[in-house]
Amino acid sequence: MSVSYIVDGMTCGGCSKSIIKALKSIKESAEIQVDLETKKVTISNLDDESAIIEAIEDAGFDYKGKA
Repeated sequence: MSVSYIVDGMTCGGCSKSIIKALKSIKESAEIQVDLETKKVTISNLDDESAIIEAIEDAGFDYKGKA
């Protein structure tokens, strides 16, 4: 099952890589897709929502809720 989140502050490929790195640090096998245009991060194989939010915010981005 995948869940999508709205993440503000992502503007470039570097931002995308930062988000992916932060989320993979929780679970390496997580599948992550970042869409900069819609500010959406879609995550599969990672269910700990509080850890997801913390990782996004610790990476310097703003969690805005589920998409």
